[in-house]
Amino acid sequence: MEFSQEEPNNVSLTKFESMLKTNNVLFFDSEEFENIIHHYLNQGKVSLAKKAIKLGLEQHPTSTNLKLFKVEIFVFENKLKEANQMLDALHVLEPSNEEIYIQKANILSKEDKHEDAINVLNIALDLSEETSELHSLIGMEYLFLDNFEEAKQSFIRCLDEDSEDYSSLYNVIYCFDFLNENEEAIHFLNSYLNKHPYSEVAWHQLGKQYFTLKEYTKALSAFDFAIISDDRFVGAYLEKGKVLEKLKRYDEAIENYILTMELDDPTSFALLRLGCCYEKLGQIDLAKQYYYKTVKEDPLLDKGWIAITKFYNKQQNYQKALYYINKAINIDADNVIYWKLYAQINHRLNFLEEAERGYKRALELGNYELNSWLQRADILVQLGEPEAASYNLIQAAEFYPENAEIEYRLAGIYYSLLETEKGSYHLKNALSFNPEFLFVVEELFPKVYQSTTFTNALKKLQ
Repeated sequence: MEFSQEEPNNVSLTKFESMLKTNNVLFFDSEEFENIIHHYLNQGKVSLAKKAIKLGLEQHPTSTNLKLFKVEIFVFENKLKEANQMLDALHVLEPSNEEIYIQKANILSKEDKHEDAINVLNIALDLSEETSELHSLIGMEYLFLDNFEEAKQSFIRCLDEDSEDYSSLYNVIYCFDFLNENEEAIHFLNSYLNKHPYSEVAWHQLGKQYFTLKEYTKALSAFDFAIISDDRFVGAYLEKGKVLEKLKRYDEAIENYILTMELDDPTSFALLRLGCCYEKLGQIDLAKQYYYKTVKEDPLLDKGWIAITKFYNKQQNYQKALYYINKAINIDADNVIYWKLYAQINHRLNFLEEAERGYKRALELGNYELNSWLQRADILVQLGEPEAASYNLIQAAEFYPENAEIEYRLAGIYYSLLETEKGSYHLKNALSFNPEFLFVVEELFPKVYQSTTFTNALKKLQ
């Protein structure tokens, strides 16, 4: 059995804690000690568990279960040598004790010997009548090995034995997701629900699978069944709200998000989604109110800051948008989307150096969109750095060969630097790729476009 804080009349636990306070040694049978130790370990009170193990072994020196608890503490404290020695001794005495193999596998796992751990757990399987926990442990070892197919099968076997092991149910779906087997996951969950029609967790997971496949009507039904199974299931209301947003049913989405806050403390996610829904409905003041509540609830939620940024960006309040995008970047400095927004906002404010920095950082982080290369090049030209602009465009051409917009810009830059040979080369390329984009030179390099040198070169090439 396991103690809980809701059991105030638990005599053994009260008696044990009284003994610790008075230093009077009292007798407990070994099962009482096991329950006391189990309680303290579940509560995370390791020092009290160690005291109970010590006193338990003083009173019951031959108890295998108490020694196994000591092994568990050794493993927890990373004293693997001592744990192995004690397990070897116990194995000689009780070679058929499955718990010995479980602890041995635990040690092997900590040593990153996951295949060996699986072999040991398979021995325990042969010895055990209750196999659900062992299948779950084997599944976890396969996860450590990134063998998601075998892990999935192990967790399914666990559920065959113990259908209410929701930890294994989540792990099965995690494996399906990793293997991109959404249809297979749906088939599995429907089979599970045929046997357990009131499993709110399974309905919830089924809804998420349909959501991934953009089958929003089916997802909505699944989340409704999850709520029927448990009308206080906050996660189901949140997911239902997301589906309703996709269906543009914003008023209903708002109802579901508000319900989550009535059932539990407000979450930053719900507050953020409420802000988005109100913004979609054109209720700007309410949207702003919930965006501010989001970042107040979780100041480290970068999505909250980015939502406020985009909100002010749409309102063309670029100073405030810049303030909030800086907040987001301070939280996650490696997010490409943030740096692109940072660049765009600074560009609109005509803060060219900062805009260039933003596009450069976005490119460094792997955002190789053509627009990022072009915008950075144009800004560098405006800043009077044509050489840097040309180098940027040459890099862009590696990703976008035969692109007229890149070639026209390079032609304009080289003609402006009086490097007419290079300019003519790129102008010829540009005209062959798309003659209609000649306006790029006219708009970005008007002096070059009007120059005699460029006009003559153009006549020869057209």
